[in-house]
Amino acid sequence: MEAALIIFALMLLAIVGLGAYLTVKAVGAAKRGVERTVAQARRSVEDTTLRAKSFGQVGVAGALAQLRLDLRTSMRATQQALAEGAQADASLRESLGLFERLSAHGHELDGELKRLEQEPDRQRTAELLPDLRERAAKIIQAADSLRWAARDRARRFAEDDLSLLSDQIQMESGALRDWSREPVDDLAAAAAEWDAAQSAQSAQSAQSAQSGQSAPSPEPEPTPRPAALNPPAPTVQYPWQQKTPRPESAG
Repeated sequence: MEAALIIFALMLLAIVGLGAYLTVKAVGAAKRGVERTVAQARRSVEDTTLRAKSFGQVGVAGALAQLRLDLRTSMRATQQALAEGAQADASLRESLGLFERLSAHGHELDGELKRLEQEPDRQRTAELLPDLRERAAKIIQAADSLRWAARDRARRFAEDDLSLLSDQIQMESGALRDWSREPVDDLAAAAAEWDAAQSAQSAQSAQSAQSGQSAPSPEPEPTPRPAALNPPAPTVQYPWQQKTPRPESAG
């Protein structure tokens, strides 16, 4: 009884622990989803605000907004292209590492541009604009280079795969259109070959029978003649009937 209670308690603790673990995982996943949604919404709002500033404001404020908008657009497009390409092409992981290093410079420049938007000294900010534009151009150029290289690589692989698939389809189409040897012709050829084999076998059998008739039959061996009905009985010679010569008559 005590063993059953211990087993029941252990099972209850395992179920409670598993439920707590699943709850924590579900809460963490929901939290990450909410954070991702909030971040996307914040980026959308900020991009919309920057676009409105770039069109509605002139001078230094409009230039800073346009720089931030161009930088963020290029970096986001490159990140998405590399992330999608790395799922199918493992060689793009090194490109992702380079992009992470480039992203550090992009975030630093974006933060500096954001601070300069609140800078009251517009003249000082205007003096910094050429350097800021040059840095932004370098980062955007590098990001665009990575993005277009990844897209060109994916397009080249797609073209190679399409060419190979087209060649295979052409070969299969040619095989399907090759009706010069239909199954009926194959059956007819097999039947003709079987008839020829049967004819050859019949001819060989007839030739063997004919050669057997023309050959002379072997003569039967002579049978021994039967003995006479009353053959003469052999003469029995007894030992005492033989005459031994005397010694005196030998000389």
